[in-house]
Amino acid sequence: MLEFDNVSKSFWTGKRRKVILDQASFRVELGNSLGILAPNGTGKTTIVNMMAGLEKPDEGEIRKSCRVSFPLGFMGGVVNKHTGRENTRYIARLYGLDPDYVEAFCRWLCGIEEYFDMPVGTYSQGMRSRLTFALLLALEFDIYLIDEGMPSTTDVEFNRKAGSILRDRLKEATVVVVSHQASTLEKFCRTAAVLRDGQLYMFDTLEEAKRMYDYHA
Repeated sequence: MLEFDNVSKSFWTGKRRKVILDQASFRVELGNSLGILAPNGTGKTTIVNMMAGLEKPDEGEIRKSCRVSFPLGFMGGVVNKHTGRENTRYIARLYGLDPDYVEAFCRWLCGIEEYFDMPVGTYSQGMRSRLTFALLLALEFDIYLIDEGMPSTTDVEFNRKAGSILRDRLKEATVVVVSHQASTLEKFCRTAAVLRDGQLYMFDTLEEAKRMYDYHA
């Protein structure tokens, strides 16, 4: 379970205080994926980062009793001066997994050949995305965090393999996806919420959330 208990978060923009959440309380139960609809610029990424533990709330408490992923596409755990091989083995050890397995899995899925043994700083953006996505799939979490849907790369074979693995994984796992488009949520969730003016409005169905979201659009 992932739970927000009276969580507040805001930023000073230089001109005013931008409220992301104002005493928000909700929970994500395992087996019940959640979609969050929010216009651009309202704090979708900040909420995902708080769920992952990358950002702290100003007030309130965030409790986790399961394995919650880093946001899909997050690059913060990858060190540019280290090779793909070194990065995958280091992150495997951080999560208590077999470095040989994680390295072999990522090497196979990425398909970047000799670049896997070169510093990540030499990678193209597409190769970096493939590496971080492969790491996400190698680590296996209870809850996967997706900000604006799956990242796409120009490599058709990678997209095919990674998409197939993710679909299989999500049959067993739970996903939280945040997006400004309802169509993105339809792929993953039946339960949804709408983020507006610092408040998170929870609905039993995506259709109900879409009606509120479209009404205020």
